[in-house]
Amino acid sequence: MFYKFAKTVVHVILAIIGGRFQVQNKNKIPKAPFVVVSPHTTWIEIIYLGFALYPTSIHYMAKQELFKGRFLNWLMTHLNAFPVNREKPGPSSLKAPIRLLKNGKVVGIFPSGTRNQSNIQLKRGAVTVAYKAGVPLLPAVYDGPKTIKELLKRKKIIIRFGDLIHLNESSREQKDILEEKSTELLATFDTLRQEIKTMKK
Repeated sequence: MFYKFAKTVVHVILAIIGGRFQVQNKNKIPKAPFVVVSPHTTWIEIIYLGFALYPTSIHYMAKQELFKGRFLNWLMTHLNAFPVNREKPGPSSLKAPIRLLKNGKVVGIFPSGTRNQSNIQLKRGAVTVAYKAGVPLLPAVYDGPKTIKELLKRKKIIIRFGDLIHLNESSREQKDILEEKSTELLATFDTLRQEIKTMKK
């Protein structure tokens, strides 16, 4: 209930101060459960991805520092977020998202948008979660303002979804599947960005 209330309030505020919002390829969104993955470049992206998937709720993977203190812990929990140690992600980090997916929920994972080795590992973590839970990956990219100042200039905001990445293969080694699908995910992000850029010309 709090998630829906907060979503409505924020949506009204951003509709007033923000620019036009467009969701592209919404027909690619499957029924839950699935993992939605987007290269994280700004907190604004996370909010608009929630709008793009509504009324489906996203359970966000968030760094554990955001849960420090009673109020922040309460707020993040009621916004459907769960903590993870992003500096040292380990097997225990997979338990919460896999449990949510097994219960028919949608999990959102937002590694940083660069291609350095640590972020490749985080993207591989998203693939691992989807693989172990037996659900598809839904790639998405955000194009729009990165700061409040840019948001107030009412720049157009786009969320573009890509084709589902399925991991239900059993004929090969897990390591090979995760490696291949992680590479495919990175390539899909690049393709989606290029498609947006082409349409804007």
